Amino acid sequence: MKFPNSETIDEIRREYPSGTRVELVKMDDVQAPPKGTRGTVLGVDDAGHLLMDWDNGCGLNVIFGVDVVIKLS
Repeated sequence: MKFPNSETIDEIRREYPSGTRVELVKMDDVQAPPKGTRGTVLGVDDAGHLLMDWDNGCGLNVIFGVDVVIKLS
């Protein structure tokens, strides 16, 4: 997996600021929360991963370019 450049990371941080609510569409991990789980973005790390606080207590982060979430209004 190739890490995103700093411009892409800045873009991800603008699109998903801390406090953004998201819903999980797809996560390829055996410990992933179920599809449809909602959570709050805590921040974005230097690899572009969304640091998550899932409503079900799961702590897995969203991996840029692999996992899929949608922003909630």
